[in-house]
Amino acid sequence: MPDLNDVTPAGMAAATTPSSASPKADSEKAHGEPLGADAIVATKKAYGWPEDKTFYVPDGVAKHFNEAIASRGRRLREEWEATFAGYRETYPGMAAELDAMRKGALPPGWESGLPSFDPDPKGVASRDSAGKVLNALAGNVPWLVGGSADLSPSTKTDLKNFGSFQADNPGGRTIHFGVREHAMGAIANGMALSYLKPFTATFLVFADYMRAPVRLAAIMELPVTFVFTHDSIGVGEDGPTHQPIEHLATLRAMPGLDTIRPGDANEAAEAWKLAVRQTRRPSALILSRQALPTLDRSRYAAAAGVARGAYILASADDPELILIGTGSELSLVVGAYEKLAAEGVRARVVSMPSWSRFEEQDDAYKQLVLTPGIEARLAVEQGGAIGWDRYVGARGRTITMSTFGASAPLAKLQEKFGFTVDHVVEAARSMILQEA
Repeated sequence: MPDLNDVTPAGMAAATTPSSASPKADSEKAHGEPLGADAIVATKKAYGWPEDKTFYVPDGVAKHFNEAIASRGRRLREEWEATFAGYRETYPGMAAELDAMRKGALPPGWESGLPSFDPDPKGVASRDSAGKVLNALAGNVPWLVGGSADLSPSTKTDLKNFGSFQADNPGGRTIHFGVREHAMGAIANGMALSYLKPFTATFLVFADYMRAPVRLAAIMELPVTFVFTHDSIGVGEDGPTHQPIEHLATLRAMPGLDTIRPGDANEAAEAWKLAVRQTRRPSALILSRQALPTLDRSRYAAAAGVARGAYILASADDPELILIGTGSELSLVVGAYEKLAAEGVRARVVSMPSWSRFEEQDDAYKQLVLTPGIEARLAVEQGGAIGWDRYVGARGRTITMSTFGASAPLAKLQEKFGFTVDHVVEAARSMILQEA
């Protein structure tokens, strides 16, 4: 096949780059500014193109393109389809899996055997519960593949029974990306373009290192699952360098990214099920390092409410106060709710793991969850306050972070920054008195 760079279609002058082509040649202005009418005419003249044509395809270009690109592509496509037809006859089961991958479908029974979690006041970190769900999903979805940026023991994302992807084990499904978050995200995007179900994992504070590939996944509508653990000041002695403050807000601000911060083990299971079903957008799962109490779902609403972004977890009749929590602060809000109820305060608890999903709901549902007439609203989250005003309203409040964290044991950090049941109760009482 001839070198395409050496082929000049009929009717088009051979490509040259005369220095007189444009007054802006060899200048940064050619990149950042329009050429302008005079410079365009000069460029056309230098290349021997008709100066009066405003949109011009020289004779022979379309024919040359079709011969060089379209005809070649058609031949390669036909060869691939013939090869795959033979593959389908020899390996019908794997061909069916490839068909499902290309359609973005999941295999039959993909939800079978997924763990659910019994009530437990001590609970489990959502990184641990999510890791168990991930491994169960991997047993059902053969094309679920991924790994971490050298943090698998901490992010709990090792696929335990499927080996590591290596030169001598190309069927391994745990990828050791190394300490290269940006490259990890870019590789996962390429995997999604190849019809795999990829996931990555690192600490939430390191989301900054891979923002560009996460953003590209959102722009390209790629169903990559980005796992971010160590989601709050709950990382303790690691201190401010490892304690994410502004990161949740920046991920939530990204169009097309479904950011989910589950509040207990069963919400983590629901979050993974939502992520693996995605076909047109990426997910960011925000998971805790510290243990979160597993809520008793016979007393509180089912965790399936995660699918709607926010849901009423518990509520008194005719509530006068709405408490909103996410992630590790959900159990804190529940504790405050129970204490307030014992004092006769009529409150509602809203779990809000995904702002993006809640925004997709119709107005009737949004108003059911965040009833417009209830202006006493308190959101509790170990992250920045930005964005919460849309949910708490002008007369609502937040218990959030306005500074970086500190290096100390978790209990001391919670006391220092106000993430205690007593502080939430105190703030709720003051709001009710203000309303009265």
